[in-house]
Amino acid sequence: MKRLLPLLAALCGAVAAVAQTTLDALIPQPRHAELLSARLVAPDTARIRVSLDAPDDWGDERYSLTVGPRRIEIRAKTPQGVVWARRTLAQLRDADGRYPHVRIDDWPEFPIRGFMWDDGRNFAGVELLKHWIDLMSAYKVNLFQWHLTDKPAWRIECRCHPELNDPRYQRPGRDTGRFYTYDQIREVIAYAAERGIRVLPEIDMPGHSDYFDATFGFAMASPEGMRVLEECIAEFCREIPADLCPAIHIGSDEVHIADPAGFMEWAQRTVRSHGRECFAWDPGLPADSRTVRQYWRETPGELTALPSGHPAVDSSMGYLNLYDPLLMPAKLFFYTPCGGDGRASEAARGGILCLWNDVRAADKRRAALHSGLAGGLMTFAERFWSGGRTADDTPGTLLPPPDTRAMRDFGAFQRRMADHKRRFLAEDMSYWCPIGAPEWEVTFTGDGFEKSVRAWGDVVDLDALCRRHAIPDGALTVRLSRTIVSERDTVRRFRVGFDHPQRSNRISDGIPEQGRWPNHGTLEVNGRPIAPHRYAEPGAYRFHFHTWARPEEEHPYTDEQLYWMQQPVEVPLRQGENRVELTLRRHFAGQRFHAAFVEADGTGIEN
Repeated sequence: MKRLLPLLAALCGAVAAVAQTTLDALIPQPRHAELLSARLVAPDTARIRVSLDAPDDWGDERYSLTVGPRRIEIRAKTPQGVVWARRTLAQLRDADGRYPHVRIDDWPEFPIRGFMWDDGRNFAGVELLKHWIDLMSAYKVNLFQWHLTDKPAWRIECRCHPELNDPRYQRPGRDTGRFYTYDQIREVIAYAAERGIRVLPEIDMPGHSDYFDATFGFAMASPEGMRVLEECIAEFCREIPADLCPAIHIGSDEVHIADPAGFMEWAQRTVRSHGRECFAWDPGLPADSRTVRQYWRETPGELTALPSGHPAVDSSMGYLNLYDPLLMPAKLFFYTPCGGDGRASEAARGGILCLWNDVRAADKRRAALHSGLAGGLMTFAERFWSGGRTADDTPGTLLPPPDTRAMRDFGAFQRRMADHKRRFLAEDMSYWCPIGAPEWEVTFTGDGFEKSVRAWGDVVDLDALCRRHAIPDGALTVRLSRTIVSERDTVRRFRVGFDHPQRSNRISDGIPEQGRWPNHGTLEVNGRPIAPHRYAEPGAYRFHFHTWARPEEEHPYTDEQLYWMQQPVEVPLRQGENRVELTLRRHFAGQRFHAAFVEADGTGIEN
């Protein structure tokens, strides 16, 4: 028996460690969580006791969850709190159906935590929307902003003006003739509601409406256009009542019209006459103090300067389509929601993470991979559920050194991401691997100057690095050098990037000629050149100019154009120190100046 005691103690310790690890892996992290014992328990999941008797001062999304040896207890004020408790429970369950013996009390900082998809430019369809709604619900993201109209098409069934659904007036190649019937819209709203999510439809007006001009021969902001739009809004609100859809987003950005104040006064009055709250973009046409403004420009301090009580949501953390999907989680993780102290207020309602695919997407599910939807969404969910300030010395897309508290915290979060990829999201996160913060020596050489600086990260945003160190605009050559120590002679696999095109534009160096890297890039390890994989379309898609509203925008991105979607490159390393050197050029205006050397099979933590 004495011999068994150390073994039993070790087993108990191992079980306790597993229970704590499972608890620590939750995304988003709960406010309060307490392990009641070191046991893993297997309660009867058919005996979940749900009580909607929480105190009046609990918010609608607050819940408590107790997992015991025999049964599970959930307490909340509303069914939405119950949904979130069940989502936490799903993350706690291991492969054998066991759970930590735990008590959790949890609630969000911000009441609005949303995701936006642009259906006007790229029609997703009901089944794919449901998949994304499931993903949102898994991470307690509670608002789906459904951008239903944009330049190519109006995606809402229209009985009063059926010509709006006529493919003749829509942009060719952009899912012409595809729209959602009112039955389908109600179906999506009901599906989302069952999963704790409210739908915010967006009818973008009066801009982003090329299809409207083509259909009627006059603009939305004209007297004739406003009459048509008023009829369409009235029909939508009859079919989709206020209890299903209490708010409508009216867009209003990126447009110049003769009477902006008059149009907005009319649009807000029209929407409110149907019992709906208004949302609008900012910057945009001038909204009144009752409209919830959605701030989209990445300018520090805009939200903190809001007038008292002026409602707003924050989308200025950056769009998913603009950034490298391996680096975007860091940008989101280090972001302070709504500025200031990162806390909710009468003005600061929360945030909405947006994905804009201005470029035609041949495969909408693939487009979500190209922009890193799953990894971005779970990181956004963590920040806007928890709130609070982040470290002041963690700017945007430049990683801090590995020995800082900020990078250690991000490394721990990436371990949680890796756990979720393995357990739940192998397909949705197939593009993703964790990144670390190795040190690089970076030398910029331009017209009559040379400057060397340090940077950290498997992915380096060279545009941001230039801004930090006041590197002047214009043509540049950059060399990045670092050392990798290997315990033995081996071959390791790396994802290598010299470009990261934004998926809302076609401007990039495209696919290089066979045997070359983008942007005149080179990769050498111990002085030996490393070649890229073979290209299926060498020399294609080189557009050194912005492609908005141009024919080039109709070329969908393929995996081959995005380094995070490509197969890793094999890199031979010798025992001991190995010198890695990347070079590339900044050689055209609008280039995404960028370098990546990411170990595909690594942890992203140790380098």
